[in-house]
Amino acid sequence: MGSRMYDAIVVGARISGAAVAFLLARRGHRVLLLDRATFPSPTASATNLIHPPGVARLREWGVLERLAETRVPRITRYGLQSGPVRLEAPLPEVNGVSYALSPPRTALDHALVRCAADAGAQVREEASVQELLRDADGTVVGVRGVSKSAGAFTEKAAVVIGADGKNSKTAQLVGAATYRAEPVLSKSYWTYWEGLPQESVVRTYRAPGIHPFTWPTHDGLTIVGVAWPSATFPAAAAGDDIDRLVIDAFAEVDPGLAARLAGTARAGRWLTGAVPNFLRRPHGPGWALVGDAGATRDPITASGITHALLSAELLADAVDAGLTGDVPLPQALAAYGRRRDDLVRDHYDYTRDYARIAAHSAEERALIEAMSRSPHHARAMVGVFATAVPPADFYTRAGFRELFDYLNDAAGLPLGIRALRLLLHGAPEPLAAAPRALADRLIAARLGPMGRLLLRSARPARTPRTEGNHR
Repeated sequence: MGSRMYDAIVVGARISGAAVAFLLARRGHRVLLLDRATFPSPTASATNLIHPPGVARLREWGVLERLAETRVPRITRYGLQSGPVRLEAPLPEVNGVSYALSPPRTALDHALVRCAADAGAQVREEASVQELLRDADGTVVGVRGVSKSAGAFTEKAAVVIGADGKNSKTAQLVGAATYRAEPVLSKSYWTYWEGLPQESVVRTYRAPGIHPFTWPTHDGLTIVGVAWPSATFPAAAAGDDIDRLVIDAFAEVDPGLAARLAGTARAGRWLTGAVPNFLRRPHGPGWALVGDAGATRDPITASGITHALLSAELLADAVDAGLTGDVPLPQALAAYGRRRDDLVRDHYDYTRDYARIAAHSAEERALIEAMSRSPHHARAMVGVFATAVPPADFYTRAGFRELFDYLNDAAGLPLGIRALRLLLHGAPEPLAAAPRALADRLIAARLGPMGRLLLRSARPARTPRTEGNHR
């Protein structure tokens, strides 16, 4: 096959690759989109949840219209139950969207590929990239590969984009280094279940060593699963064994739901989720990485699809700026790298902490219950999980100081929480600064990696107090 010059070659046509190809082609750039698969086709197990920021992009781009034939309910609330403490809140609004969706991956992938093709991208299926072309300075200038239909091919482009997943061949060929890496932290079993009520809520639970979860998905089905810390994951041999494991786990946290599971039927095979955690250098001379190729995190917060869409938008903006001459392409790609890290860094740390599935202490439960009594805190907390609220906007000194106004004295407060409240509210105003600063440090120590965000936030002039008695 003869060689021609493209503006961009995108390797991998799933979520992030098809999205960046679509966005670039829509702006008039010549784009070649390559994938080893054909579409529609299944992919590796993925629980399909798209948080509000991702749904907002799909709606804006016109992709949701192509999913209209699939019955996908809107999910408007997220919840967490830890022991007797239950928090549930509506999702924050992002660009006019305050709901999540869980469409089938096959349909979503195909819709994005069709959008890319309709925008003018050349889609080449069953094509595998074997090596990258470089100029005398080492800048990537194209690809060599093999197509099932046409044999060997060589193609050149101003930029080559790797969107080929966590085991990215592109990343391997450019030697993209990883950082902030950790091995698999949690493993899960999950499947589709039929016959359950289609409630518009993502339910998550936390008990010692288990993290059950469930939410409505397409065609009247419900996703049901349980995650365990990787060290204690029960490797069951057969589907019926996993049925019992999962139902028993739900019986610990929600006996009513466990009974409904026992009285209904699994609609598919059990799938296993287990993903390492890393950030990769996302750009270099003539190349960039997007989606899981550049940032992979534990699936426990279901943020992969949403961040893939958002990072595709960031990369398309950067490549467009470089190709049109607004800024030199190397500078544009460097700016993309910084923005990508700004997008994912804090939520990546939040996800890694969440994936350890540590049991909540009595003090943590008291704070979660206080959040459940504060509509603002509850909505912001579920917004962090849903990538709709940046962690740095939630984990602040002012926010957590205010949270202590919502503690539930009637439930009996742990000694540590009562001591913290005394530090925050017990000293007279002229002498209060030092005790409050100490309380901030003690609160931060209970928040894991998110504690650094709290300590990085501004010190309020005084403790915010909410009108009325919430106790």
